[in-house]
Amino acid sequence: MKNISKTLFLLATLAISLWSCEKDEVKDFFKGGTAPQLSSSVTGDLNLNYADAANEALTLSWTNPNYQFTTGISSQDVSYVIEIDTAGSNFTNPNRQSVAVSKELSKSFTVTQMNDYMLNQLQLKVGVSHTLEMRVTATLGTNGAVPLYSNVLSFTATPYAIPPKVTPPTNGTLWMVGDAAPSGWSNPLPAPYDVNQAFTKVSETVYELVVTLPGNGGYKLIQEQGVWGSQYHMLAGGTWEGGDFEKRDSDPQFPGPPSSGSYKITVDFQRGKFTVTKQ
Repeated sequence: MKNISKTLFLLATLAISLWSCEKDEVKDFFKGGTAPQLSSSVTGDLNLNYADAANEALTLSWTNPNYQFTTGISSQDVSYVIEIDTAGSNFTNPNRQSVAVSKELSKSFTVTQMNDYMLNQLQLKVGVSHTLEMRVTATLGTNGAVPLYSNVLSFTATPYAIPPKVTPPTNGTLWMVGDAAPSGWSNPLPAPYDVNQAFTKVSETVYELVVTLPGNGGYKLIQEQGVWGSQYHMLAGGTWEGGDFEKRDSDPQFPGPPSSGSYKITVDFQRGKFTVTKQ
């Protein structure tokens, strides 16, 4: 009898233990969420004018995606990214503008910001009407989990000209000088380099040069023969393929491409950027 009682006690204890383990193993599963609904304070045309540069261009607002788990609504932080792109690119344009927003459900943009995105990020032409598309993507936690995409809003906007970020050459002349070029660091440049390494003025703010380079080395841009004081140099963070620059007698120099060949150097004073492409 004692043995039977002992056995029943052990079975009851085991059953309770198994039930406890089952309870402990209940997991919290993701059930889904609702894509944010995006709306704007402005519809149709964005009125971008230099005189209104500091004013608000538009405010985007969106609904909470309400990420759901089996235990209820998620308590984790939700992050958002607003994407601004040209129509037809389907947000695959490498130059699209992305703006991160933490937790908030709205974001305002000034006229200056929108104009800058169009000119410097999307690289759109001044004075020409363009169609923009915007959407917001919600993600959960710090790892960008379970993205939810909003509806897409369309706008038309015409970017306006702004003063160049970098002052263009005073006399409309620009040369490349350095050991990344055939001339070396001679300044003034002797013939034939004073012609071969002279940029062509494409517009008031854009200069271009197609030149054969030996590979490696570095260079500076001068706007006056024999003068270093009014030179242009690359800003930190640039590479041989492109980056930002400024007018200043300073380092770092522009790095030359790693291999020899024919290259096109484009210097954009409006945006304060340069690009180098192999021909």
